[in-house]
Amino acid sequence: MCQNIQMSLIKKMFQCLGCIATVVALMAFSISCNAQSARLDQVLKNKELRVCIWPDYYSITYRNPKTRQLSGIDIEISKDLARELGVTLRYIDSNFAQLIDALQQDRCDIAMHAIGITPARQEKIQFTQAYLHSDIYAIALRSNNTLNKWEDLDQPNRVLAVAAGTVMEPVMRQQLKKAKLLLVKAPMTREQEVEAGRADAFMADYPYSLRMTDLTDWAKVIAPPTTFFETNYAYAVALGDTSLLNRVNTFLSEIKKDGRLRRFASHNKLEKLIISN
Repeated sequence: MCQNIQMSLIKKMFQCLGCIATVVALMAFSISCNAQSARLDQVLKNKELRVCIWPDYYSITYRNPKTRQLSGIDIEISKDLARELGVTLRYIDSNFAQLIDALQQDRCDIAMHAIGITPARQEKIQFTQAYLHSDIYAIALRSNNTLNKWEDLDQPNRVLAVAAGTVMEPVMRQQLKKAKLLLVKAPMTREQEVEAGRADAFMADYPYSLRMTDLTDWAKVIAPPTTFFETNYAYAVALGDTSLLNRVNTFLSEIKKDGRLRRFASHNKLEKLIISN
């Protein structure tokens, strides 16, 4: 008898524990759902989208030092996104070295400055679908007659500069066998290192190579003879939120289909970089 009662009590205990576990699971799921929808809801409620940009990124998110006006494909795209959401834009200056901290510390809702998708970054932030891609290029002094082709780069006594936090940093660390890598951190720039003779060349992507040929008279671009290390570019949000991510993905799909992405790219000489599907 006692044994039967004991077994009955144990069953009821497990049933109650099961109920508690179910309630806890449902509460956790509800909290998770609310957290996921919070970002987009917050943007719409505040009627403001906070966008991290790198203002030195020519053709992407570039601030003209004379006029202080912003231009580039991601400026045009972010304006169109804000228009569709019915919100205003607030641009927040950042860079690739600050990218992850800016998102994790909620300094911006989304980073929109052609961010290279890498496994290391994917562990810490979420990416939208890709919309651009680029290989790596070298920028050297036009007067440097010892640097004319890709094979001239990775040689003894060469110094090649990369900006801290960019895709080029881990790639060049892995690829270089003979040349020395110079890591450049803000406020210093890769251009300064080359112009001062502390580096023979610096590594950049296609948009930044446009900046050098369009805005300087001293730079030459050295392109790889075949694909060296192509990277897909996207936008990024913090981990734990999918609502804004999903909304931006829908938006990107739309502008790829209706031709807006190609038009924005054409305005900024980036047609060859677009990913249309």
